[in-house]
Amino acid sequence: MAAARHTVMIDDERVVVNRFDFAPGDETGHHVHGLAYVIVPLTDGQVRVVADDGSESVSQMRGGNPYSRPAGVSHNVINAGKSSLSFLEIELKT
Repeated sequence: MAAARHTVMIDDERVVVNRFDFAPGDETGHHVHGLAYVIVPLTDGQVRVVADDGSESVSQMRGGNPYSRPAGVSHNVINAGKSSLSFLEIELKT
């Protein structure tokens, strides 16, 4: 599997805004979120999330429907769909 394309759009004293673009099968690679964050899907899609313990879950993302997660989340995110997937990740520094 290939790595998702990651672009840092803003990195200032308050937030980091990252854009992730995935082809089908692309993944982020295992990572730990050091900050609380908000995900804003730009497209509809399906992601498979693999946790540290190897457990997996599949979720539907809907363009424009954001969700938030606390700091400390540790996982790998994989585009499980048949089309490209994009989202913004907004990390909250304050």
